[in-house]
Amino acid sequence: MAASTASRELFSEGVRAVLHSWPVLQIAVDNGFGGVYGQQKADWMVDVVQQYFHDNSDLQQSEVEDFIAQLMDQEFDTVVDDGSLPEVTLSLQQMFTQWQQGALQQLQHTINTLTQKKSQRAKVTAPPPQSDEDSDEDDTQGMECESSGPSVSRTEAPPPQEEDDGWTVVRKKK
Repeated sequence: MAASTASRELFSEGVRAVLHSWPVLQIAVDNGFGGVYGQQKADWMVDVVQQYFHDNSDLQQSEVEDFIAQLMDQEFDTVVDDGSLPEVTLSLQQMFTQWQQGALQQLQHTINTLTQKKSQRAKVTAPPPQSDEDSDEDDTQGMECESSGPSVSRTEAPPPQEEDDGWTVVRKKK
């Protein structure tokens, strides 16, 4: 019984490694999409996903994708539309298969690899709030994004143009 509990805990650790290294969930937690308890929701999600695998035999990838997409929508008001969901579910399914087959050393190696290669955390910060006096000067606000990854040089975009209806249009330079 102790070996079973320990191996189940290893699978749970694998689910945690996959979900906590997933940029979509990182961004949702870091930016408060789940409210003040976002980190607790992410930890709860680990438990729910591992339990989902244990309660359902022979899960298809689309079933797991739908389940995780539903959790992200309900708990973090986030629709995952970046193409990363199939990769996440495939990793989870591979780990579960390793756990079922008793390949615990291989599972531990997979977890260690994921933990070491955690993707770079994306950080989005809002500009400082403006006072009412400052808001008359500029009605548009932007978001500043920081990345710890390698810098990429980009060409300067043309200045935004204001259309007749009051919207600001930004076009790419050809």
